[in-house]
Amino acid sequence: MMTTGGLGGGDNHTRPMAEINTTPLVDVMLVLLVIFIITAPLLTHAVKIDLPQAGSQASPEKPDIVTLSIDSAGKLFWNDTPLADTDLAARFEETAAKTPQPELHLRADKNTTYQQLATLMSTAQSAGITRLGFVTDPNQQH
Repeated sequence: MMTTGGLGGGDNHTRPMAEINTTPLVDVMLVLLVIFIITAPLLTHAVKIDLPQAGSQASPEKPDIVTLSIDSAGKLFWNDTPLADTDLAARFEETAAKTPQPELHLRADKNTTYQQLATLMSTAQSAGITRLGFVTDPNQQH
């Protein structure tokens, strides 16, 4: 009887091979290692560039904060001091002329109408106020 395939004959040729051949993997890893050893010194080549020099200045002082409050009845308060509607434009112009210009924080009651707020913002912008912020109460229940 003639045997076909496999060494040593018998029924061993029908079972799959259980070992993994790692020789090709080792060969590829060694080639990659040699390539990286050769190319690594080339990556450290530096290019000489004349970079501009930056001069640092002292940070400007934080500007003052002016709080303008408006209650639900439409009464105005400048830093918690009552303010007449007729004095508002003069206060805005006086504040806009200061250097650095103070920040204007606008605090409004939740029942204040949008029209009143829009009028205040328009008057502030006309007077030259450029820094305007809104103050809200995050802990207030809806």
